[in-house]
Amino acid sequence: MSSDKGRREKQHAKDESSSALQAGTPAPDFTLKSTPDQAVSLSNLRGQPVILAFYPADWSPVCSDQMALYNEVLPEFRRFKAELMGISVDGVWCHAAFVQHRNLHFPLLADFEPKGKVARMYGVYRRHDGTSERALFVLDAEGVIRWSYVSPVGINPGADGILTALEGLKTKEEASQ
Repeated sequence: MSSDKGRREKQHAKDESSSALQAGTPAPDFTLKSTPDQAVSLSNLRGQPVILAFYPADWSPVCSDQMALYNEVLPEFRRFKAELMGISVDGVWCHAAFVQHRNLHFPLLADFEPKGKVARMYGVYRRHDGTSERALFVLDAEGVIRWSYVSPVGINPGADGILTALEGLKTKEEASQ
């Protein structure tokens, strides 16, 4: 009986595992609220690299540290002319309080209603707990995913992978000129 339970638990974990979109995939377009009266559309950011940082929730310790780190590294991202967007299933009012409290200088987008719609499009929605994976996507100027990474939820993925991906975009751009 216990082996059957273990097999069911393993199957459930397999069913719940992330199927994040991979490099070479066109990034699905979306429009999400960044404030109660403003929205951001991914298609409006074409022509420059974009970093999408999906995270489970505002105010959690790991998410707070991750977003604070990206705020510190923002000048490096901008050196590559990249726009950073944080995305979670929290609502705009929660994001507004979090941005103000943490003094963040990049938008947090509310994948709130329908809950997790964009996270689902990118293959990073965690249905069993109603949040997104801790997932990173770097898009090129044409809106194609050039790098993606899903970190364990309890671990801050840092910024090194993002910076390496942005450097790779720059190198590709220079080689094609």
